[in-house]
Amino acid sequence: MLLTTLCYIENADSYLMLHRIKKKADVNKDKWIGIGGKFEKGESPEDCLLREAREETGLTLTDYRLRGVLTFICDPWESECIFLYTATGYEGKLTDCPEGTLEWIRKDEIHKLNLWEGDKIFFKLLNENYPVFSLKLVYENGDQLTEAVLDGRKLKIADYTK
Repeated sequence: MLLTTLCYIENADSYLMLHRIKKKADVNKDKWIGIGGKFEKGESPEDCLLREAREETGLTLTDYRLRGVLTFICDPWESECIFLYTATGYEGKLTDCPEGTLEWIRKDEIHKLNLWEGDKIFFKLLNENYPVFSLKLVYENGDQLTEAVLDGRKLKIADYTK
């Protein structure tokens, strides 16, 4: 299982979103996601978060917090354990990202983007300031969400993805 980080940098009423359009063999191709990536040898989740933020945005995060742990299962891709963060403090100037286009998107407009269905679940949890959570997301046939389990309890997906 891959270990990765995912971070949504906040600025007032917006999140910094990454439109993944530059990599060819990419599970996130054409989707809008946060920044982040795979752990390197010897890294903690925070080490990975800070390195990936610098590499993908040019920003140095100064205030961030762990919001949840995601288990992402989507055949034929390798499963991932994702440490989900939000960040409210940063220094530096935003640079171009080698993996796609970075754009500030208003939080109330994010649902209109091409997202993974499960992302709608954790955005709802983030917006409600839900305590640190564990969320398992299972996809079939590419990007069809078939199961969501929050803190060990199966969710009714339609209640979260409307």
